[in-house]
Amino acid sequence: MLLEGKKLLVTGVLTRESIAYATAQSLQEQGAEIVLTSFGRAMGLTEKSAKRLPQPVDVLEMDANDPAQIDAVATELGSRWGRVDGFLHAIAFAPQDALGGNFLHTPWESVGTAIQTSAYSLKAIAVGLLPHMKEHGGAIVSLDFDARFAWPIYDWMGVAKASLEAVTRYLARDLGPDGIRVNTVSAGPLRTIAGKGIPGFQVLADGWHARAPLGWDTGDAGPVADAIAFLLSDLARGITGEMVHVDGGYHAMGSAPVETGEADAAGV
Repeated sequence: MLLEGKKLLVTGVLTRESIAYATAQSLQEQGAEIVLTSFGRAMGLTEKSAKRLPQPVDVLEMDANDPAQIDAVATELGSRWGRVDGFLHAIAFAPQDALGGNFLHTPWESVGTAIQTSAYSLKAIAVGLLPHMKEHGGAIVSLDFDARFAWPIYDWMGVAKASLEAVTRYLARDLGPDGIRVNTVSAGPLRTIAGKGIPGFQVLADGWHARAPLGWDTGDAGPVADAIAFLLSDLARGITGEMVHVDGGYHAMGSAPVETGEADAAGV
């Protein structure tokens, strides 16, 4: 098994449709011991989902914007395991006025919330867990949505994801000497609570399958989860500072496939 003996933290599990839930399941199937985090009103959802995993798992409270809670989780994991081999950062949030075509009118307060929660928190958690990782190395993976492009409706969350990609590169630089790898996975659209919370999300998701050469199932987070498991494993020991696309190949295509007759008619 890829992750036999690994001790890993997984954030962001809400329902069974969550990418983080599929990842937690994949990590357990590959031999890892895991702990989940959640906070506030989401704790109940996370605890309910945790009971459906292949093996029992604890849920610790951690608001990624609260340094004291990050420190408490780090202390608990250090006491419990003696080390941490890595973690999944599956945390993102933007207020509604930062999404859905409101880019020009979003106030800084909402922008700041999106960037702090969705990007800065990656650094905050990495620094909090560093004392338990630096002696033996490890891996950090976050969830991205390719921010090289300006997507419809995504607005300031797109800017936050661009920040996440930059944070990934800088963490890879600064943590590499300690043997810690930092990568981000750009997943295709999936029907999760987070996705459904973005105005117009379904329009974007509906067209993904036609352009992706491998096709894309918006109801199957398994391919993304398995890629994360790989990146957290020692098989990925030479990969850091990378954005890995798990999107059916959508990112590499210029447009959806065009039939020969359609191309001729268009003068191509």
